[in-house]
Amino acid sequence: MSARVGRIVAGQEAWTVRTNRSARQQWPPRPEDGAGLVSAGRSFLTAFTHAAENRRLFVVLPFSMIAGLVLYALMYDEPTSPLLLGGAGIVVFLLLTAGLTHSLNVLRIAVQLSAFWFGFCLLPAHAALFGTPMLAFPAYGVYEAHVDEVLSADDSQRRVVVSQIVPREGARPLDIRRARLSLPAEPELRPGDRLRAALRLAPVPGPVLPGSHDGQFHAYFIGVGAYGGATGAVERIIEGSDSDLGRKVQGLRDFIAARIDLALHGSSAAIGKSMVMGDQSDISDETRDVMAASGLAHIYSISGLHLSIVAGGLYWLVRLLLASLPALVTWPIKQIAALIGIVAAFLYLLLAGGVDNVPAFRSTLMLALIFGAVLAGRQALTMRNVAIAAIVVIAIDPASVFRPSFQLSFAAVIGLIGIYELPRPFAAASTRLERLWHLVAATAWTSFIAGLATLLFSAYHFQQTAPLSVLGNVMALPFVGLIMWAGVVAMLVMPLGLDGFFFQIMGWGIDGMLLVAEIVAHWSEGLTGNPLLANWTLIGGLVALAWFGFLENRWRLLAPALLVPLVFLFGLEPRPDVLIADSTQAIAVRDGETMALASGRAGSFAVNVWSRNYQTEIAANHSGTVCDSLGCIVQTPDFSIAIIRNAAAFAEDCGRHDLLVARIYPPASCFAGADVIGPAQLAAGGVHWLHWNAHEGRFDIRPAMVNLNRPWRVSPR
Repeated sequence: MSARVGRIVAGQEAWTVRTNRSARQQWPPRPEDGAGLVSAGRSFLTAFTHAAENRRLFVVLPFSMIAGLVLYALMYDEPTSPLLLGGAGIVVFLLLTAGLTHSLNVLRIAVQLSAFWFGFCLLPAHAALFGTPMLAFPAYGVYEAHVDEVLSADDSQRRVVVSQIVPREGARPLDIRRARLSLPAEPELRPGDRLRAALRLAPVPGPVLPGSHDGQFHAYFIGVGAYGGATGAVERIIEGSDSDLGRKVQGLRDFIAARIDLALHGSSAAIGKSMVMGDQSDISDETRDVMAASGLAHIYSISGLHLSIVAGGLYWLVRLLLASLPALVTWPIKQIAALIGIVAAFLYLLLAGGVDNVPAFRSTLMLALIFGAVLAGRQALTMRNVAIAAIVVIAIDPASVFRPSFQLSFAAVIGLIGIYELPRPFAAASTRLERLWHLVAATAWTSFIAGLATLLFSAYHFQQTAPLSVLGNVMALPFVGLIMWAGVVAMLVMPLGLDGFFFQIMGWGIDGMLLVAEIVAHWSEGLTGNPLLANWTLIGGLVALAWFGFLENRWRLLAPALLVPLVFLFGLEPRPDVLIADSTQAIAVRDGETMALASGRAGSFAVNVWSRNYQTEIAANHSGTVCDSLGCIVQTPDFSIAIIRNAAAFAEDCGRHDLLVARIYPPASCFAGADVIGPAQLAAGGVHWLHWNAHEGRFDIRPAMVNLNRPWRVSPR
């Protein structure tokens, strides 16, 4: 036994020496060693060739799939059959050429192009399987529908997804597959029930800003063709079967939520339900802002941290318990514990929302691969496992690639494993104090790396940075551990009715975590930024991640290092001078250092999103606005805007202002010599973003929707 241990230790030391020597040889040598550009180039080629020969191109496969998805989404029209067949023909030709010529390089190119083409075809395939016609005009009437899913429920309302929508009492027939409804809390609806109600169904709204979340795109690929609500009483006409799995899971979720509400209140109950079941609907905007400013927003979203604590903790406990029983010494204890860990991870995923919860699904796949590696006696944390998990998630839900949760979760994992693969100079801890210090340092280091890896993506999607996130995560770690362990124990003793005490302990941990979040958010005041990034920076971030995952030594840091100055030099977007809503009267115009409404009502959905996106309060009245019965004139030091409400104003205002905004169709003569945004432009492009170009003496205009001839667009095609 000791001899075998000695050989293992010696092998590890030899591997470490070889790894460090390889890293030093492949990294550009020091100037005193005579290294120059030629030497650096050779070092880079060596690193690139070594990665390719070490089958690291497999890591690039999901990025090739993502490139295909992005190309499809950016097209102005649906791809034609000749284009699809032509692309498939090129892939087949390259594969045949590689087979006939026995060329490894051609085969590598063919495999990456195959992944690219597979990604390009994924969204059309999912549209054929799950897509829906989109409701173009509002519909009113009495309908019957089948409840597919309960998204959230509280004392006032219940958000559900319904299908099999059948008109009754002369209501207009609808060809949509599913709809998302906000219904009263009573009657209690569960998956499998059939309801009857007077409904108002509306088209799915588009993005409220260029480049922001596109609700039409994501709704289309999950089969949701309309949003709506009840205009009268809701009746449950058929109760679903209790044998339905979705119904059982929803019943369990409702029961657990009720038990948490009995033990906790307010923010503690909301975050408790989020961390146990993935239901974030009760978390207030104030709590979200504090958690985001402190860098702790990821904690209430079920992901790798929670699944690792639950499944990894059960793995450790089972292994410890079995190892302490002498009668089981001959059993495969590690493998048994790994199987239990896999089962625990998938049960937690089921409770957290299943495949629709992308961070939880990705983390469950990763844990399954890790425990599978334990079962097979292989290395668990590898970039290959990340690639496998990404390929599975992309194949199952390709639209998730365009959501922040996918990008943030995979960026964090790739960053952490990439740094983990580099040589580590830290010596093993010998005392308890050193082990404690190593735990704190590892937590800080992990938070720092994950924060760096996700910085660009979080800044792009949320326009916010958390400079003290490392400090916040280190301070909150004990509370997070207490929350998760108390939650696990509460779930285990719930059948005995003893969960209340442990949920209270979980609440104490949540209160401590919120206190840490408030302290760190207060310290961060004046340090947080509101960066506005161009669309290309998102693609640049994905390219840098692919580079980082492909290479194995310190050359992997080159692409991220080059991306940083490029983003600062060319990736920052200007702030808008004018924002025009498509479905309301809201028009926000720059007013000094802030923005104010020249038309419309403060507090509307679009105005709230604009205010949150640009982190500036939009005032109710613009100081330079003068209105009469025909419309309004907005005068600023740089430009003037005419807002037309009556056709009689066209004769006076056309051609006299830099911008004309009208909800009624302007005459053709108005389009000469000025920018005009009328009902046709608003119906087609949705919300409009405008920036005054002082050099050109005109506005730069960006509509929120540009690819109008796509099946998910509600606007006229």
